[in-house]
Amino acid sequence: MEEFLRNNYYILTHSVEIIAAVTGLFCFKKYKRTAAIYFIYFLVFVALSELLGEYTHLVEGDGVLSFLKGTNIERNYWWSTLYWVIGAILFYTFYFQKIIKSKKNILVIKIARNVFLYFSIIHIIFNWQDFFSKFSPILVVAGAFIIFLLVILYFIEILNSERILTFYKSINFYISATILIWWLIITPLVFYDMYFSKADWSFVFLKWQIYLFANIFMYLTFTFALLWCNPKID
Repeated sequence: MEEFLRNNYYILTHSVEIIAAVTGLFCFKKYKRTAAIYFIYFLVFVALSELLGEYTHLVEGDGVLSFLKGTNIERNYWWSTLYWVIGAILFYTFYFQKIIKSKKNILVIKIARNVFLYFSIIHIIFNWQDFFSKFSPILVVAGAFIIFLLVILYFIEILNSERILTFYKSINFYISATILIWWLIITPLVFYDMYFSKADWSFVFLKWQIYLFANIFMYLTFTFALLWCNPKID
């Protein structure tokens, strides 16, 4: 298992991301007049961003980007923080503003988004070197809190409306439930990043397994939802 993960981890991870993105493009016309179209754009963005993040492999040895050795961007923590730790959260606040009906809840989301964005900028400024060398537990936890807030607001709205009768065919339900589960699984791992090194391969493989299975679950669920759900049900 360890050898398999060592050789195929990135291939498997990128494969499920690309499958979800391609499925989204395949279903583009189906969701063209719904908010889910933005989610499809997001899946494509994530797949491309993940591939771009692999530039670090070109830095190793005598790779074409070996000139980046010793610079702040030798590793891709900065990029992952921008497009995922911060970027994904901002996208989901935007997306839930589109699918939530209550003006009061939308206002809450806007306030939470702005607070998170300003806090992230200030945190990065005051922790500039850490921005390039590791993930920030504070930003990850703050992002998880935002996701939790978004999903709870959506679920409460669903429970208090007639949409509860057809929730199982709504792509927004699957998106909400899936991202909640993913963030609950992944968030605690950021506190153990200090152990993520080749000096402790046991933890490296454990973390890879958790991330891999969480990503497979998330992106395959997105793929299923895109194919299965009825775009007329929000």
